[in-house]
Amino acid sequence: MELPANLMTPTAFCARMVKEFQGLGNVRVNVRDEAWAEEKGMRTFLSVTKGTDEPAKFFELHYSGAPAGEKPLAFVGKGITFDSGGISLKPAEGMKLMRGDMGGAATLLSAALAIVKLKLPINLVAVAPLTENLPGPKANKPGDIVYAMNGKTVEIDNTDAEGRLVLADALYYVTSEFKPHTVIDAATLTGAMMIALGEPYAGVFTNSDSLWNELQLSGKEEHDRFWRMPLDDDYVPQISQSNADLQNTGGRPAGACTAAIFLKAFVDGVEGEGSAQPRTRWAHVDIAGVMECTRPGPYQNKGMTGRPTRAFIDFARRLAEKK
Repeated sequence: MELPANLMTPTAFCARMVKEFQGLGNVRVNVRDEAWAEEKGMRTFLSVTKGTDEPAKFFELHYSGAPAGEKPLAFVGKGITFDSGGISLKPAEGMKLMRGDMGGAATLLSAALAIVKLKLPINLVAVAPLTENLPGPKANKPGDIVYAMNGKTVEIDNTDAEGRLVLADALYYVTSEFKPHTVIDAATLTGAMMIALGEPYAGVFTNSDSLWNELQLSGKEEHDRFWRMPLDDDYVPQISQSNADLQNTGGRPAGACTAAIFLKAFVDGVEGEGSAQPRTRWAHVDIAGVMECTRPGPYQNKGMTGRPTRAFIDFARRLAEKK
């Protein structure tokens, strides 16, 4: 997260990950290109890549620590290696911090590396959609409408809300293709989360009380603390009154909540049928506030934090022990 964007492009990120996982047992790594994403119908992801000359990548990891028939845990990390905001350009002040906008991908894949090295007896799928978000001549424009992988139409109200566009296709791909029992996505997603919780806590939105309890326990254990936020359909009207099924922003009120409810629409199995429990436990972790440490903490120096990698590792360890 701390490396400058010219040294941590999508290509460089994947090369580093391939090197880290090389030689480790029970691991399969695929670095997908834009042609593969286009074939899969990942149009919201690919829409974000249009403004940059850097090739987008879709990193995919499979770890088999348990029998083949056992459903996996899934990680989905936002991988915007630099976020200028696109046409909806961010203010110049502080923009260099947006080299850390691949923090979701960095923390979850670091946790995945620990899971593999610890040889935890679980199956894991970890993916990261990786791209820059720049205002090039072919970039997304406010008002553009794209079809997501699951067929929903999305109006791009603000090109700086690109994280949820890349995550939408990644979440649907993972949950529909691999049917995980639990999926966690992590993203430096919203300024609203920074305002709501600041640096002490990362915000968690989840459809599962049990998943929340497990994450909260690991967060306390590792001092990577979480705070549960509302995942409520009452926020849907804020993002469903456009010319598309959904729009990628819902105004300033409850900005982190509308981002989460947007993502929920792309998680396959997140709703139970009738009285049945949902097939998929899902948690969206907004790590925008914990991305950078501006004052030293119990084990943090100033700068990019890598939070909550430690909590994700502890969560997976406890999950393996419960089997």
